[in-house]
Amino acid sequence: MDDNKKAILEKRINKVGENLKKNNMEFYYAESKKDVCKIVKELLNKGDVITHGGTVSMAECGIKELISSPDYSYLDRSKAATPEEAAEIYRKAFFADVYISSSNAITEDGVLYNVDGNSNRIAAIAFGPKSVIIIAGYNKIVRDLKEAELRVKREAAPPNCVRLNCETYCKEKGECVSLLKADHQMSDGCGGDGRICCNYLISAQQRHKGRIKVIIVGEELGY
Repeated sequence: MDDNKKAILEKRINKVGENLKKNNMEFYYAESKKDVCKIVKELLNKGDVITHGGTVSMAECGIKELISSPDYSYLDRSKAATPEEAAEIYRKAFFADVYISSSNAITEDGVLYNVDGNSNRIAAIAFGPKSVIIIAGYNKIVRDLKEAELRVKREAAPPNCVRLNCETYCKEKGECVSLLKADHQMSDGCGGDGRICCNYLISAQQRHKGRIKVIIVGEELGY
């Protein structure tokens, strides 16, 4: 990235970081994805029970290799042999020491916006695990909740439906069907069984200071 663009980007990231801190979340800046593992490791304790949501950003940063260490107890959802086993890991996440996820969007005033299908991810972000670590590329930063909504409908949900092979309008057309309406609402969408935009979580000022830690990376990550 051009150094001048980088300087402006870092100003924007730090502004978001200050607002996250005002909302009782911790903020960390990683210049690139190769710096993320070091930050995450500093937020972990030996013996921690760790699990995560379905996050492309985490995979791009190599976090799975870190938490697979014998120093931690890793609840690995990919090892589930049946849907029932996967559901059990989702439930155990509520008692984990650390939950790792990304965020669909982060507003400039320090609010996290997330949308889920199964909703195990947004449930764990809201309540349960002692510590939640959010890893997000700068591409997740948006001006406000309206932009966050549009980001999900245009940039997050369509590629995730391709990745998960969910038969939805956005998988086929590249954006949410609700955008055909001039007065579309946040919760508008398709009506198929493959829909992944079922429940919505807005994380504003937190009651439990420091439970949520947000790492914003100076590179594009995930969807």
